[in-house]
Amino acid sequence: MPFDFKKAYKEFYMPKDTPQIVNVPTANFVAVRGKGDPNAENGAYQRAIGVLYAVAYTLKMSYKTDHPIDGFYEYVVPPLESFWWQEHSERINYADKSSFCWISVIRLPDFITKQDFDWAVDSAAKKKKLDCSSAEFLTICEGLCVQVMHHGTYDDEPQTVAIMDAYLAEHGYANDFSEDRLHHEIYLSDPRKVAPEKWKTVIRHPIRRLVVAHETD
Repeated sequence: MPFDFKKAYKEFYMPKDTPQIVNVPTANFVAVRGKGDPNAENGAYQRAIGVLYAVAYTLKMSYKTDHPIDGFYEYVVPPLESFWWQEHSERINYADKSSFCWISVIRLPDFITKQDFDWAVDSAAKKKKLDCSSAEFLTICEGLCVQVMHHGTYDDEPQTVAIMDAYLAEHGYANDFSEDRLHHEIYLSDPRKVAPEKWKTVIRHPIRRLVVAHETD
């Protein structure tokens, strides 16, 4: 059977409905950066997703081409993920989607090198007649994070985030957002096929452990 990241790494793709602390290892991704409302029809975000899947599936099917990849094994393309932020703001303002900045990504198996990636970008562009120049080979190390499974629409996420924040406060942690550590979502449902109230989205935030000062005599 093809290797399935969701099944092999359930702790990162299938979290509980209550917050949990995880240490996320370094991984490689095909990524596209952009700005703007993700719901805009044929907008930058929608076009980025097209590029991501074009490159990801070119790599997945590479074993049927004349480009052999060392160590290749068949696998299921992992789910779409995105990192979100708004300039000059630590928190996400869901009411102002036009100011969203994002990095949309799909995870790559470890055997895929930058050279393999470059081949796939070029091949996808030629085969799909699609400009894939925005795709980049991106290595991300998230490290210590809190995550939870969110059920429902994306606009309802603040309720889930509030539960995550309360959990951190209770257990001696704090959010640790920065330019390199961002609000992270992993999409486990296809919004074209699943009713909004049944959507499943992993929400993951970077955190740090608080240092507790001990009183001395």
